[in-house]
Parts: sequence; structure tokens; C-alpha cells
Amino acid sequence: MRAIEITEFGGPEVLKVGDVPDPVAGDGQVLITVDHAGINYADTHQVENSYLQAAKLPMIPGGEVVGHTADGRRVVALVGSGGYAEQAVAHAPYAWDVPEGVTDGQALALVLQGTTAWHLLKTSTHFQPGESVLVHAGAGGVGSLAIQLAKHWGAGRVIATASSEEKRKQALELGADAAIDGTPEGLKDRIIEANGGKPVDIVLEMVGGPTFDESFAALAKFGRLVTFGAASRQSAAPIESSRLMKGSKTIVGFWLADCFGDPSLLGDPLTELFGLVADGTLRPIVGGEYGLSEVATAHEDMRARRTVGKLVLDPTR
Repeated sequence: MRAIEITEFGGPEVLKVGDVPDPVAGDGQVLITVDHAGINYADTHQVENSYLQAAKLPMIPGGEVVGHTADGRRVVALVGSGGYAEQAVAHAPYAWDVPEGVTDGQALALVLQGTTAWHLLKTSTHFQPGESVLVHAGAGGVGSLAIQLAKHWGAGRVIATASSEEKRKQALELGADAAIDGTPEGLKDRIIEANGGKPVDIVLEMVGGPTFDESFAALAKFGRLVTFGAASRQSAAPIESSRLMKGSKTIVGFWLADCFGDPSLLGDPLTELFGLVADGTLRPIVGGEYGLSEVATAHEDMRARRTVGKLVLDPTR
């Protein structure tokens, strides 16, 4: 089958189409003919081996697919790796039936980014109605869904950051009450101004570096910041415990892989998210589709912040 198999770590230039043996499903696994695969920012880290979990070569990137099984089921599945291919294998508990009315792109947007947004608000920050929420990268896969979920669940005010006027406009269209430039310089002041002169209750942060530092400085008393990425590839400045005590602030980390040991931690939120899409409450943004031979371009576009929403891969071209 055709697939993207990397034999050396690096940037987008190592992503090349080749022919590899067809995968074989073992006990408790399902073989999926891939209609579309998801492209995630985490994939860019996996390809250069800078992700939280070390990668091994040779490797076919791609952690999620939507497609069909031999018995005719249409499923969306988490595969760990191997998604950038015409066929992929998933453990059966991590392949969920896709309801009618949910497109391939929407299903891919929900299985990782949607469940991440769900857990960031429900599990990590214990969001309560009426609280203010700052969503970084509000036009991105997780951010665009987090804005909508926070509003649906009763946020008092949702503030989004984005890198361009066009992306900020999209965040407002998705329901954000304010959208601001995410450039680190002066970010704390812009956050507080956008929140009516008050610090914010919750921050969803995946940029790292000075963006993390400025966001923490904008937290209200009893505020919670959850970090779930480092898109800037920079580390935040260390925070002394006294800075947590003053203001009773919380910093929490989230990594969706820590949910993988219990399929219900993904399946239950996914069922709820599918329902919200079906009734029109939630609108996943599919930002672009790339052919298998265009994966390097997809990674370049993502790293350069030229993309919005969920990116999908068509393995047939």
C-alpha cells in the first residue's frame, strides 16, 4: 500500500510517499481501509522526535483515521501511528462508529481535538458556568471547539487569541466574545482589557514560552491554567510556589494519551460531541484537505500558522 514512512527524524522534508507492506490485524484489532486521516500539530513533533513520547524508526505518522472495516462499519479510530496510509490497524475498543450526518472531517476533528477540548474544560479546569475562559489559538482544531463548548456550557465570557485578523474574525463567528492578538509582548494587558478589566478564571494554553508566562500573570484569584502543548517549542519560565499561593492559582497539565488506558474516557465525551454536532450546536471547522503526496506541505502550513481548524489527509491521492 501507499504510505508515508519516515526513516529519519526531521522536518517536513522527511515526509515522502512510498510503498510498504499492508498491515495485518491481530487479536482484538480491526483493519480499516482509510478514507481520510487526521493531521495534527503533534504529528510535527512526532516526525522530529520532540514529542512527549519518543518515536521509533521506521514509522508511519498519523494517529487517527476514519474509514471502513471489512464488515462494512464506518468508524473513526485512534491508531497511535500508521494513519498516513491507505490502510491502518486499530485496537477494537478505540474504533467508534460514526453516526449518519457526521462527515469524515468532523469525526476526525472530534476524536482527538474535540475530546481534548472536552477534558480541558470538564476534567482539568473544572469549568463552572459564569466563569471567563481564555482560549489560545482560537482558530485551531482544539481552540475552535473549546470556544463553542465553553459558550454552550455557560461561560461568562470567552476570549480567544489568534495570529491574524482573519483568524480572530473566525473566532468571533464561533462565539468568542472577544478575539485578540496572541503575540506575547503586552499579552497580559490585552487579556485583562478584553475581559472588561478583570483577570480571567481559566486559560487553555498550548503555546508555551512567554505566552504561558503572560497568561499566568493574567489569572484571577482561584484561576486555573491548563497547559497542553508547546507550539512555540519554547519552555515557560519556572514559577515559584509562592506565586501559586498568592491568588490561590492552579497550573495543571493535560495530555490526551493519559486517557488511552480507559476507552470510556474518550468514547463517552465523543458520544456527547457527536450529539452536539448532529443537533447543530457544535460546528467543527475542517480547514483543509491534502493528498498523501502533499503531507509535507500540510506540515509546513501548520507550523507557519497558515491553517485553521482540522486538517485532513486523503490517502487516495
